[in-house]
Amino acid sequence: MAGTIEKIMVYVDGTEQSIEAAKCAICLTKETDAQLFVVYVVNTKSLVDLVHAHIFLESERAEYLRDLENDAVRYLNHVQELAARKGVFAETVQRSGSVHQEIKSLVEEYGIDLLVIGELPRLQSRRDELYDETERAMRRVGCSVLMVKDQERVERLFETLP
Repeated sequence: MAGTIEKIMVYVDGTEQSIEAAKCAICLTKETDAQLFVVYVVNTKSLVDLVHAHIFLESERAEYLRDLENDAVRYLNHVQELAARKGVFAETVQRSGSVHQEIKSLVEEYGIDLLVIGELPRLQSRRDELYDETERAMRRVGCSVLMVKDQERVERLFETLP
């Protein structure tokens, strides 16, 4: 299988599901000798919407944005450390904007062969389906997408990886 997947990208958003996806991507990277890109997109589009809806004041938006950017750095560093423990180099990429548009752009820019994402949350309504940024990204990228679902199996694979 070596050479069939050369570039893997995992989208991390701070959820437990995205961290499991990262562990799976690390395992796949090790098995395929691919390059690993770990992406976190700070969703500034939703922040603008919250200000327009008068949920946040502009000053609150700036503070919340700083918190989100700090979270991004923390999660990217965490995944990079997980990868390093398994002997895998992970290139981290932090972007801001609309999540699905940034992911699509990065897939094209880096020539990604496989996008790895965490399991999508259960939909509570039709509206949720329209606004789930990860699902929108999954549907719009031009590469194959792997959705990681079996948390226990991923944990076992990750822990047994040398």
